[in-house]
Amino acid sequence: MSRTYQIRTYGCQMNVHDSERLAGLLEDAGYAPAAAGAIPDVVVFNTCAVRENADNRLYGNLGHLHPVKKEHPGMQIAVGGCLAQKDRGEIVKRAPWVDVVFGTHNIGSLPVLLERARHNNEAQVEILESLEVFPSTLPARRDSAYSGWVSISVGCNNTCTFCIVPSLRGREKDRRPGDVLAEVQALVDEGVLEVTLLGQNVNSYGVEFGDRYAFGKLLRSCGEIDGLERVRFTSPHPRDFTDDVIAAMAETPSVCHQLHMPLQSGSDRVLRAMRRSYRSERYLSILDKVRAAMPDAAITTDIIVGFPGETEEDFRATLDVVRAARFCGAFTFQYSKRPGTPAAVLDEQVPKAVVQERYERLVALQEEISWELNRDLVGRIVEVLVSEGEGRKDSETHRMSGRARDGRLVHFTPVGDAVDGQVRPGDVVHAVVTYGAPHHLVADGPLAAHRRTRSGDHWEAGVRPRTSGVSLGLPKFGRPPVEPAPTGGCAVR
Repeated sequence: MSRTYQIRTYGCQMNVHDSERLAGLLEDAGYAPAAAGAIPDVVVFNTCAVRENADNRLYGNLGHLHPVKKEHPGMQIAVGGCLAQKDRGEIVKRAPWVDVVFGTHNIGSLPVLLERARHNNEAQVEILESLEVFPSTLPARRDSAYSGWVSISVGCNNTCTFCIVPSLRGREKDRRPGDVLAEVQALVDEGVLEVTLLGQNVNSYGVEFGDRYAFGKLLRSCGEIDGLERVRFTSPHPRDFTDDVIAAMAETPSVCHQLHMPLQSGSDRVLRAMRRSYRSERYLSILDKVRAAMPDAAITTDIIVGFPGETEEDFRATLDVVRAARFCGAFTFQYSKRPGTPAAVLDEQVPKAVVQERYERLVALQEEISWELNRDLVGRIVEVLVSEGEGRKDSETHRMSGRARDGRLVHFTPVGDAVDGQVRPGDVVHAVVTYGAPHHLVADGPLAAHRRTRSGDHWEAGVRPRTSGVSLGLPKFGRPPVEPAPTGGCAVR
């Protein structure tokens, strides 16, 4: 029988996508996903190191698994991701029952390391300092039948003083456009309707091969792929946001009018201390241009409260920018000191009680703005790509959930004359908004339209995309060429 595996993922979308690669690698090596509730033969932790409690969370989970492993001889535990890159051999010192530790640059080594640890009966720790194999060359078992992640770059060239990611992911490495487009085409061929382009600093794409306008060109080229209905991207940096990207968003029908662009602080003094290479005026001017080109654009952001040295005046400047920006939503964080970052040793660390009070004021302001903007949508029809697992109360409310084109979460009732059979994740519906809450929309009336899709067919059949590794393409743009069908026989995918 095949050995079974389970992957536990923490952190950002990049980690989620890395876990898809890890699943593809393990299945190519003969492993099978563990059944729900079963004890897997291999547990892989794909970790994050951005937040302060990441360490405690990992070691707490490893502690819970220790007695389970004792009761199941042959069980293996592997730890990868950013925290593994940071802690390295410290992990097996603190948790000697861990079998494998691998870093962000060598996720492709996992099956070999597991086999080596089993053969040698000792822990294997392998942390590389630079990228060994670009993740796109690795197979992937995708989680969703209708939406897919596509990494266009890894690493980051910025030096934000609060961020540990560049030291763990390395300097930016860009994939060639032909490589990216080939992977997008492969996902569409598998029935996927939506892709999200990923990068630590997604709109600096092209810096490695010397094309400042590469990201805008890439968006337009994605728009030429038949069957691709939605294109999203995350997360851009204000420093690299150019007018051609705004034009590409506005002029390419499949690119969603959604922008998540981190602000971090509205205080120019704090932005300078963070080494964020823009100021609040520049940030707001980008939003003005985006809204001039796309009045319906939904804009969200990240904000850090309590950065070292932040004064009440600095915080009020952040509130002022939030009022001016009118974000649809914001991911708000209390500053978390991370060892190894310049900000961790700065003087004037803000007291926890002060940070908490400011955080609550910011959240209250943003919720007020979000609620107002969402109430304005009542009575409008929104196109929703039906999803799975987005609505925690769907079973109680008899609703389904999905994302509108602008990224808003919509809970809807799957009823009405327009419904064509069962509404399934992966299908597309048009729903009339009946209520706007701060964090979601509700559409409780009859659906205006329902379109069954190949994604929905695949979801219903339990089929999920599997993409083989995509070898490096040529540095050119345009729709990938369609290979001629073979003659005289059957083509088997």
